[in-house]
Amino acid sequence: MTLFGSGAPLVIDTSAWARQRDPLVAPRWADAIQAGLLASCPVAALEILASARDEAEFDVLDTSLASLPQAPVTETVCRAAVAASRQLQARRRLPAADYLIAAAAAERGFGVLHEDRHFDLLAAVLGFESVKLSSAS
Repeated sequence: MTLFGSGAPLVIDTSAWARQRDPLVAPRWADAIQAGLLASCPVAALEILASARDEAEFDVLDTSLASLPQAPVTETVCRAAVAASRQLQARRRLPAADYLIAAAAAERGFGVLHEDRHFDLLAAVLGFESVKLSSAS
């Protein structure tokens, strides 16, 4: 059994990124890195890059994220995100970035590594693997 779900690449959401140094999840984060499971997408990368404290840190983060497998935001990803919003109806008041990250992951057959309940809801609609960092076993 794989430590993180099916073993498919996992797009890093900022909710997981922000908790990577938390002692409760740091070992799981390190395991995901060691197993080569982490992936990125432009929307998630932009959110993560916004946390850079200076240009040097921005460059390191940008290079690191760009080296990961990518889930691009395509026209079909955008259509899938809108369709998911339509399907969720009254429960659809989720951040636009979450819709796009989820749809990009789904299109590539990737999962999402997160600490945000929105992705569980989106996974039910878009059909990707939702993996919570704090319970990724």
